[in-house]
Amino acid sequence: MYEMVDYQTAQTLETFGFLPALTQDELDEQIAYILSQGWTPSIEHEHPSNLMNDYWPMWKLPFFGETSLENVLRELEACHRAYPTHHVRLIGYDSYTQSQGLAFVVFEGRG
Repeated sequence: MYEMVDYQTAQTLETFGFLPALTQDELDEQIAYILSQGWTPSIEHEHPSNLMNDYWPMWKLPFFGETSLENVLRELEACHRAYPTHHVRLIGYDSYTQSQGLAFVVFEGRG
């Protein structure tokens, strides 16, 4: 059963902020969706004390032309290992609309 959360005062992060953490299969499905749409995956990270900053530092450049789910997962894990106290989010950039098609936090840091 899910734990009750006070959504008026709870701090949420990105698209899936109100939901329980994604399982590995659900994460794989979201990455597969980003890739199937032809969107460019990008990874950002930020320390929890700076969450309200408008810009989070990027982990490498966006992965233009990436088609491998495994490569995206590998880079997410590498970013999390390099910054274990930071939140790590995945973004799917839609080049047609020139906007974020999807963005959500994959790893929540405890700082």
